[in-house]
Amino acid sequence: MKALTYQGARDVRVETVPDPALVAPDDIILRVTATAICGSDLHIYRGKIPGMEDGDILGHEFMGVVEEAGREVTRVKVGDRVVIPFVIACGQCFHCLLDEFSACETTNPGRGAAMNAKKIKPPAALFGYSHMYGGVPGGQAELVRVPKANVGPLPVPDVLSDEQVLFLSDILPTGYQAVLNAKLGPGSTLAIFGAGPVGYMAAACARMVGVETMFMVDHNEYRLEFARRTYGIIPINFDEQDDPAAVIVEATAGRGVDATIEAVGFEAKGSTTETVLTTLKLEGSSGHALRQCIAATRRGGVVSVPGVYAGFIHGFLFGDAFDKGLTFKMGQTHVQGLMPELLEAIGEGRLAPEAIISHRMKLADAARGYEIFNAREDDCRKVVLTP
Repeated sequence: MKALTYQGARDVRVETVPDPALVAPDDIILRVTATAICGSDLHIYRGKIPGMEDGDILGHEFMGVVEEAGREVTRVKVGDRVVIPFVIACGQCFHCLLDEFSACETTNPGRGAAMNAKKIKPPAALFGYSHMYGGVPGGQAELVRVPKANVGPLPVPDVLSDEQVLFLSDILPTGYQAVLNAKLGPGSTLAIFGAGPVGYMAAACARMVGVETMFMVDHNEYRLEFARRTYGIIPINFDEQDDPAAVIVEATAGRGVDATIEAVGFEAKGSTTETVLTTLKLEGSSGHALRQCIAATRRGGVVSVPGVYAGFIHGFLFGDAFDKGLTFKMGQTHVQGLMPELLEAIGEGRLAPEAIISHRMKLADAARGYEIFNAREDDCRKVVLTP
């Protein structure tokens, strides 16, 4: 089959690789009909994620048709059209029974466990996202082996197109979990840092739950303008405003918003000091966006963090967060538990996640898709690939 493989920083290639085969009795083989390039894939593309090996197959946002099913698969059958959550969960361990699927204790036997000197159980395995997360081949390919098929795959109705439901695999549940974690509802005020795909999905879900006033902070004017037109956000361009948090506080009677959503992650542009510390590997993540979230959130509010972070952070203002009595909610998405209600919202027309797609390409052109998305060329918001 053809698949997109990692060959080093900024070097991904579509190559011919062996077809996947069933390994466990609850595996399925999926014929991919649509897959997407995620913002977190760009962390891999830029060489920022440890545990990647040459030849690893990328991609964790994908869907398709079941081609083959193991003898113990009962949830789906051959011929079913399904969306696959990016988190691989067993459904039976301590965390899965609490619907904390991204903390599954059994699906990641890889380097995440071996490198953990404190013997803390590693997080769940993820598709296409380094050997720290299990080294499971991803979905930017013609075929994929999907483990734990009685827990993950969600059948979708034929009346909905691939583009309408594809983002149930990751960014839509991620944005929705960020909104739920932020404890938002009718009349709430919100600031979203990051006008990327997750920021967009958070904005869409925030509108769905009744958020009244919503700011969005970024420095890509075309992305902010899209969000203004589509979700009614108040744009703040940090290339033009040195202190977006101060703008937000002033616009909310000196109080700040009820919650902030940090949808940027560890590659947020930080200070010169942070750049030096990161280069010297004394820091794993920039704390700039988090500092802005702390400053922009009202006393007693919530900072919700769906953005990916790693290692140490310089200048984390814990004292300010304590003084304001802030709550922090963060972590990988418990996708399996959120997919059904989001599918219903799409079917009822309350969500239209496909609106963010700007580029449609063939899998054969995936390397170019990464280049465009990474460089934000041609007003790129989201790339969808079809084999």
